[in-house]
Amino acid sequence: MPISVKICGLKDLRGLHAAVEAGASFLGLNFFRRSPRYVTLEQAAELSAEVPRGVKIVGLFVNPSDAELQAVLNVARLNMIQLHGKETPARVDEVRKLTGLKVMKALGIATARDVVEAQQFEGHADWLLFDAKAPAEATRPGGNAVAFDWTLLKTYGGKTPWMLAGGLTRANVTAAIKASGARAVDVSSGVETRPGIKSPARIRAFIKAVGSVTAARAKD
Repeated sequence: MPISVKICGLKDLRGLHAAVEAGASFLGLNFFRRSPRYVTLEQAAELSAEVPRGVKIVGLFVNPSDAELQAVLNVARLNMIQLHGKETPARVDEVRKLTGLKVMKALGIATARDVVEAQQFEGHADWLLFDAKAPAEATRPGGNAVAFDWTLLKTYGGKTPWMLAGGLTRANVTAAIKASGARAVDVSSGVETRPGIKSPARIRAFIKAVGSVTAARAKD
């Protein structure tokens, strides 16, 4: 089975088209105002209109209010909500009911205990996103180009599908997949020339690297 790729933090059509053409399964739009990857409602409407129906559009939010979610959904097509704050399982349920969309819950991982605690979202989130826990000085919960011990995810015993994120690049994604057992990966800063600016060449190289893992497994 091919390993899915999510290109997150897209802000312009150049990067979006490169991600679609290279074979990304998920595209992420960031609605967290403190992020260099933040998109306005107008940008979100323009970008989402360009995405083929077979590719999932994921809206990233941090502790959003109902009004904030609805404002985005009024103008942009989303297929999934990604919650990247301190949302509880109960809040995940509320967002699923409010939006009628699948919800991915992002969780910061630093220790084996963090992986065990992720199981509280079983039966609530449709997907989990395992990201590196943000550094103490960070101004945002994700997109900090920080990796964690990928082997920790080998201990995850839940049935919810999950993605691996955190400091991934074309140079390390093969090792990350092998160490974690990931079936889906998420990248943002690892395909940028500077914060918020995606490189089509780096997007293509990243997806090619992920594809090499799938090809190698097919030969085994």
